[in-house]
Amino acid sequence: MLEKVNGLILRTQDYGETNKIVTFFTKEYGVLSAVARGAKKSKSRMAAVTQPFIYGQFLLQIGKGLGTVHQGDPLHSMRHIREDIIKTAYATYMGELTIKTLNDRDKNVPLFEELLKSFERLEEDVPPLAIALIYELKVFHVGGYGPVVSQCVNGHEDLPIVGFSVSEGGVVCEQCRHRSADVVPLSPKTYSVLRLMSHTSIARVRNISIKEETLTLINQILNDYYDYYGGMPLKSKRFLEQIHLFES
Repeated sequence: MLEKVNGLILRTQDYGETNKIVTFFTKEYGVLSAVARGAKKSKSRMAAVTQPFIYGQFLLQIGKGLGTVHQGDPLHSMRHIREDIIKTAYATYMGELTIKTLNDRDKNVPLFEELLKSFERLEEDVPPLAIALIYELKVFHVGGYGPVVSQCVNGHEDLPIVGFSVSEGGVVCEQCRHRSADVVPLSPKTYSVLRLMSHTSIARVRNISIKEETLTLINQILNDYYDYYGGMPLKSKRFLEQIHLFES
């Protein structure tokens, strides 16, 4: 059947001499893939509307297997992401994490809207790492392995948070900090940023002004956390790690 869907292009793959397989995150059907015929031809209209990270309205033939892209109308080109290798790397990572976490055609409107807004914010002059951290925390919770950050993992509601333990699954208080050998100390400010990232949509964050050392620490914590609980290797994540090494 032919249907109009609103979707973000997360990935494209060559398919034969002239075609591409396009993976969308759609509002109506979640993640799905479709063949865009002629999309490898540089002068093709299909090539123009199937660039990575484009948000648009697409007419798709949807069946049990691969669908077919019949036409597309871009609503937001996300051109500034594609023109910046760093932003491209982060957008690719967020897209791959989404594909790995959601089952095919597993509809999730809140996550779709979060990723759309995250891509829109990547177009702005804001730290891409901050946007990626906010989004990946949402994905962790959708995947069923989100860290506990509202209170100590052991239920101590009235004690201040002083660290994060990957093995314990979240933040720990002063009383529990010595129970695990892997506790990473958190200052009150860093904990406040982590909690905000976990519980707040990027759409509600107007100004992103976070110290680089705070972002670096939270990024390392979440990298270790994903390695421990996520279990799905991500090529785009390795590329991001190489970029961070180069920058440092």
